[in-house]
Amino acid sequence: MAFFFRRTLRGFLLSQDFAVAFCLFVAVALLIAALVQFHRGSSPGAFWVPLATTFKLFAQAAPVVVLLFLLFPRINTGLQLRIGDFHSAMTGFSDRLSPGGIETLANSSEIAFRAEFPDSRTGPAGPLYWRGLVMWRCDGMEWRGPYSPTSISDSSRPYPARDKAIRQRITIAPHGLRWMFALDRPFGIPSGAVLARGNYLYSVRPIRKPRRYEVLSSIEPIDKELDAYERRQALQLPASIAPAVRELAASWATHHSEPRAIVKSALQFFRTQGFHYSLSPGEYNKNDLDEFLFHRRTGFCEHYAASFATLMRLAGIPARVVVGYLGGEYNDLGGFFLVRQADTHAWCEVWIPENGWMRIDPTTAVAPDRAGLDLSSFLAGRVASGEMATGRSALFTRLTRLALVNQIRSIWEALNYLGFDSDVQDVFVTSLGLTKSGPLPLAMQVVIVIFVLLIIYAGWMQLRTRRRVDRIQALYERYCQKLARIGVRRDPCEGPVDFAKRATKSLPSASKYVRQITETYIALRYAPAPAVISVDKFAKEINAFTAHR
Repeated sequence: MAFFFRRTLRGFLLSQDFAVAFCLFVAVALLIAALVQFHRGSSPGAFWVPLATTFKLFAQAAPVVVLLFLLFPRINTGLQLRIGDFHSAMTGFSDRLSPGGIETLANSSEIAFRAEFPDSRTGPAGPLYWRGLVMWRCDGMEWRGPYSPTSISDSSRPYPARDKAIRQRITIAPHGLRWMFALDRPFGIPSGAVLARGNYLYSVRPIRKPRRYEVLSSIEPIDKELDAYERRQALQLPASIAPAVRELAASWATHHSEPRAIVKSALQFFRTQGFHYSLSPGEYNKNDLDEFLFHRRTGFCEHYAASFATLMRLAGIPARVVVGYLGGEYNDLGGFFLVRQADTHAWCEVWIPENGWMRIDPTTAVAPDRAGLDLSSFLAGRVASGEMATGRSALFTRLTRLALVNQIRSIWEALNYLGFDSDVQDVFVTSLGLTKSGPLPLAMQVVIVIFVLLIIYAGWMQLRTRRRVDRIQALYERYCQKLARIGVRRDPCEGPVDFAKRATKSLPSASKYVRQITETYIALRYAPAPAVISVDKFAKEINAFTAHR
């Protein structure tokens, strides 16, 4: 039994989401029910009585549990009892984009973050591009982010108008790294984060616990000037590029002088030359750009983003790759977007002189529906239309499409989203008019309150039991007085059974009632288990009792 309790506590230390809490609640309830049944032995009602006793114990402990949950101080130490590679276990995000790096996450159901829009329940119109990291270093099909991101001043940039800003409230899952996410063009940087060159958020410390922050994003480009350093970075090319790739980019630059026209020609190339979107395009290495563009023409988002940005640089247009997430599943019950690791996405940004950095997603040229859906919904649509195959069974696929299954899943995710960390607790304590001077004083106050509540509860139970016992004794004494009035007087040292035997001999006509009253009295006063007969019924028996010699 102790082993199971240790396993239960260990499980709750490793994970504290709603699913684990529910499973542990059921496990503890069954363990307590087993202990209750062990104590009862072979008493009747072997199934329901222990469960009823268990839930009665839970109900009695509920006020203390709720008080501890709400007021006992939460100390965020960042402790993670995790065995193995923490980074790879928590997120597939990396500062390197290589062929196959994102497609491995396509079937991952791990939660990356949840997002709310306080000013609009359903969020902004259009696709949701969650910016995570900007990559500048180009090596063909492989791109890299900076080893140490350079922070830029947010105060020096012009703030957009209020109607051009989108406010988001993000709750990010711990991943052990420093990536933070926001819609494109973030500003109004949250505390504990910096704005890195490339306009993306970067945490000052590794994120080892769930973190909630609020950030604003502009729906219009903010930067309208490209300095010389960024231009050099955005035009850097790999040492080795196949001649056919150079010729393709040069043909666009020769026929068009405007950057927009070159971008349009490149997208038209991907749209019309038989490219395919696939979760399993096969292996590519960083020098296989010509293999992808002219032969196999099958890839995932990272293949299209890396190749498109390289072609733009070859055509003389500054370009960079952005990695983040696209879309998210909206939860109607909770009013939030759930973004999973499977929604990881890569896209490009090109510099247009009159507009600044402009987002271009070449994947949408091949799979136009991808931008408006989370990856799971997009793939489900393709499977349903026969454009893609799935490795799942037909039964499982049909179950996932059922409205009832999706509703249950939404309810579960909404319940699991209910977080109560130290930040939320601070707001709650302040709303109660309490000042949180520190964890220790607050913990002492909670302990004192619980101690007082337990004393009150114990006193109430004692008083309740005493009142019940006193009433039973008073009723029995009244019964003895009735017998004394007709000459059958009870000896002070005589027990109820001996007195009943003597009374039945003296009052044969009332023997049935004497035995019944005596048995009821013994059951109410001395039985180890609660008596089935109520005290009120015993009182009626006493009141109805009359006897004559």
